Amino acid sequence: MSSEAPSAVTAGTQAPDFSLPSTANTIVSLASFQSHKAVLLAFFPKAFTSVCTSELCAFSDDFDAFAGLNVEVLPISVDPVEVLQQFRDAHGMRVQLLSDVGGAVARQFGAMWTDGLIANRAYFLIDRAGVVQWAHIEQHPGLRRENEEIFEKIKSVT
Repeated sequence: MSSEAPSAVTAGTQAPDFSLPSTANTIVSLASFQSHKAVLLAFFPKAFTSVCTSELCAFSDDFDAFAGLNVEVLPISVDPVEVLQQFRDAHGMRVQLLSDVGGAVARQFGAMWTDGLIANRAYFLIDRAGVVQWAHIEQHPGLRRENEEIFEKIKSVT
């Protein structure tokens, strides 16, 4: 799957709303951030895998930098919330993780991997009006964007 997938949400479009369970034992809705914060949706394939662990620990390490830019990072995978909680706890992550069991939200954003079993690694930066300002879907799940690149994207659109 590439960033040219026809079903992918693209920059300049309104982000579809969703509600998903989180590792904070709450239901998180995208709409709840409108007018308050920008949101970085970060779809990732699987808890406890090497690239995902590296990526999510980096989000956690830079938690304050994202907060300073008024951006809420919402990592999403198809793992059950219990697995995500174990993953978060095992690595002392500061970010809350969202569970998209079945992949409905990943499909809605065009971020489901071609096997239909996991989300591909994908990023959607959504402004306070709910409009996607940047969308990137990796060529395969083993690739990822570094936070420095993401910070540059945030600064270029805010």
